[in-house]
Amino acid sequence: MTSFTPTDDGHADLSDHDAFLDGAPHNTFARLRREDPLAWSEMKGAKGFWSITRHQDVLDLNRNFELLSSARGIRMEDQTYEEYLARRTFQETDPPDHSRTRVLVSKAFSKPVVALFEEQIRLICDSILDDVMERRSFDAVKDVARQLPMRMLGQILGTPEADLDWLVEKGDQLIANTDPEFTEHVLDKADTDAYRFMPFRSPAGADLYDYAKKLMQDKQRRGDTSGVLHLILQPDAHGNVISETEFRNFFCLLVAAGNDTTRYSIAASLYALANRPELMKQLQAGEGNIWETAPDEFIRWASPTMHFRRTATRDFEMHGKTVKEGDKVILWFVSANRDEQAFDNPFEVNLLRTPNRHVAFGQGGPHICLGMWLARLEVRILLQEMVKRMTRIEQTGPHEYLRSNFIGGIKRLPVRIALH
Repeated sequence: MTSFTPTDDGHADLSDHDAFLDGAPHNTFARLRREDPLAWSEMKGAKGFWSITRHQDVLDLNRNFELLSSARGIRMEDQTYEEYLARRTFQETDPPDHSRTRVLVSKAFSKPVVALFEEQIRLICDSILDDVMERRSFDAVKDVARQLPMRMLGQILGTPEADLDWLVEKGDQLIANTDPEFTEHVLDKADTDAYRFMPFRSPAGADLYDYAKKLMQDKQRRGDTSGVLHLILQPDAHGNVISETEFRNFFCLLVAAGNDTTRYSIAASLYALANRPELMKQLQAGEGNIWETAPDEFIRWASPTMHFRRTATRDFEMHGKTVKEGDKVILWFVSANRDEQAFDNPFEVNLLRTPNRHVAFGQGGPHICLGMWLARLEVRILLQEMVKRMTRIEQTGPHEYLRSNFIGGIKRLPVRIALH
């Protein structure tokens, strides 16, 4: 993930969440890009999978939904068709089904609409930074990176501020369901069979659904039609409305993905600033088009969503090998974003990098991230407000990574700041 110098031996087991405890095993990805760009991996207790690690291959295959389907799951784990139906969000559908749901909510996340949040985001950043400035030393993830997307989540969902911490804890239990710090129901260590029909195979999904149901009843009673949840409940062009299960899963997706990926992008940005002081000076100087290019570069470097799984709909040949119908194919975005053939010095942060054809948002495919404009805006405004107040940020102790091969992120980052 965010390591400047990877430490893995080049032969990590990509199915093992423990292999990502020191950040993504980038030496392994680099070896696969060079030697085996369509690599087969066995997986304990499940079917094996193919790994796609080169940037151009990820771009090409990500857009080819007719060959590689999302409609059989997007994570490595195996699931029955019944489990898939119970747990799927619109991420786990292909066009045209995916497009019908997407069109209902895409306006709420469009660039012009997101731009209207700028003043609110700046006010939230002011509040967060005022708090940490008084202390000077703090956990940059808990006290900064987690705070901004959490508070923006409340704006988007229309939830009371008092509920936000609980919501984010539940979201962590879902999307970080492989890390024992965040859940008692660790996917590969505990018996989660009782929750196999719940989002992310977690009981937190049921808690979030109960909350969403009550929230929408309260909003309906008040005649409150604001927010993205109201949009998703509207009939589509053919008069169809989403089912109760689909709404539950969409809400869980918003809470989990809408918070965690931006949090870990911000955490990676702060880690980079703390370990490369020249980056802070660059931002303070504001040279060139830096506020347009810097957020995308930090997000490329972070690559918080490390992979998505697809399933082959037919046999096909690639790199001299045959992928069979029904095989799992993993698109490693985190590897594509470090591909030496696509990026000069990919392990370094170049705040003026242009062009920057990173794939952190799933660009080029039908599943391009709905929240990409919001993520860029949050990263930009937070950094702008930081450099107004701080001369430098320094790491004061070891950082810790999330135990996950799906979401890559620094979950703990002790820092100290110096002010103007």
